[in-house]
Amino acid sequence: MPKDLYDLGEVPPLGHVPARMHAFTLRRERYGQPREAFAREVVPVPRLEPGHVLVYTMSAGINYNNVWAAMGHPVDVIAMREKVGAAEEYHIGGSDGAGVVWAVGEGVRGVEVGDHVIIAPGQWDESADDIRMGRDPIASQSMRVWGYENNFGSFGQFTLVRDIQCHRKPENLPWDVAGGFLVSAATAYRQLFGWEPNVVRPGDPVLIWGGAGGLGTSAIQLARQVGGKPVAVVSTEDKARMCRELGAVGVIQRTEFDHWGRVPDEGDTQAYASWMRGVRAFGKRFWEELGERRAPRIVFEHTGADTLPTSLYLCDNAGMVVLCGATSGFQADVDLRFLWMRLKRLQGSHFASPAQCRMVIDLVAGGQLDPCVTRIVEFDEIGEAHQLIRDNAQPPGNMSALVNARAGQTGLDV
Repeated sequence: MPKDLYDLGEVPPLGHVPARMHAFTLRRERYGQPREAFAREVVPVPRLEPGHVLVYTMSAGINYNNVWAAMGHPVDVIAMREKVGAAEEYHIGGSDGAGVVWAVGEGVRGVEVGDHVIIAPGQWDESADDIRMGRDPIASQSMRVWGYENNFGSFGQFTLVRDIQCHRKPENLPWDVAGGFLVSAATAYRQLFGWEPNVVRPGDPVLIWGGAGGLGTSAIQLARQVGGKPVAVVSTEDKARMCRELGAVGVIQRTEFDHWGRVPDEGDTQAYASWMRGVRAFGKRFWEELGERRAPRIVFEHTGADTLPTSLYLCDNAGMVVLCGATSGFQADVDLRFLWMRLKRLQGSHFASPAQCRMVIDLVAGGQLDPCVTRIVEFDEIGEAHQLIRDNAQPPGNMSALVNARAGQTGLDV
C-alpha cells in the first residue's frame, strides 16, 4: 500500500509521489554556522510543474554556495525568494546531485520516468526573450542556481528540476560519485575552455588556486589533457602530493607567503613596497615550479579578495584571470593599469552549458577525468560537511552525501 512518507532508502512504487519527504533545511532563525543552521525535517514533496521533473534523490554534492546560504550572507536566500512570491519559509539546498526520474510534468522533453540522471545546477526559462535572441542561457536574466537561488535542491529525498538539467548517469558510476562532481568539474571546464581566445593550449602555463579542491583537481587534469602546464597553489604537503599525482608540473605552498588580502595604499610606501616584494617572490616561485621564466597565460581564480591582486599582477600580457567565486571575500582590489596597459582580461565565469556538462560526464565515464570524490558522508552529516568547508578543513577533492543511495550502489531496484 503506498504511503505518504517513506524512510530514506525505502523505495516507493515507481511513479508514486508521496505527500511528504525527509530533507535537510535551513530556516532564517537558524542562520549562522552550518552545523547549527542545517536541520533534518519532514516537509511537503515539491509540487510538479510544467517543464519540470521530480527526481528521487540518490546522492547530493557538498558545495560552498550552501555555506553562504547557511550564513544568510551575502544573500538571504529565503527572503530573496519570498520577494518573488515563494511560500516556503525554509530552504532545501544542494546544487549537485544524482537520482532517478520519478515523475515528469507537462511539456518535458528528453527524460522519462525511471531514467538515472546526474543533475546540473543551471536553471533557466528556455522561452525567455534574451535566450530566444541568442544569449548564452547562463547569462540569461532567467538564470538561477538550483538549490541556492531556487529551492528544492538535492538535500531533499525528492528534488524538483527542469528537464534541461538532467544528464544520463553512466551505468558504471556509483551514485555517491555521480552526485558529487559535476558542479566543480563542469565549472572548471568552462573556465579553461569557454572563453576564446583565452583557452588552454599546449605549452600554456596555468596558475591554479586551491589546487586540491574540487575545482582545482578538475582544472589540473583538464589543463594537462590538452598539454597545458598547471602550477597549483595549496596549503599542505598532503595536498601538494595529490596535485602532483593529478598532473601538476609544480606546486606552491601559499603558507610560505603573507602578502594576501587588500593592497596597501600607495601612499604608505613602506607597506606597499612590502606587499610588492611578496607578490614578486610569489611570481619567482611560480617560475621555479614551472621550470622556466614565463607568466601564466591563464590564472584559474575562485578564491577572491585574498588572491586576486596577485593573480592580476602575475597574469601574462594578453592573458586572462578567470574567476567563478570568491571564497575569501568578494570585495577585491583591482589595479586597472595591469588591465589596460598589459591587455589583460578579467573574466567572470558561472557554471557551464549543457553541452559542456555532457563533455565532462563523458570524460569521467571514459576514465579520462578523475572526479576526485574523496569523502562520502551520511545524510545526517550534511551540516557538519558544510562546516568543514566553512572552516577550510575539508578533505582534498569533492564531498558527497548519501540520500537514498547506499555507498557504492550503481542502480536502483524498483
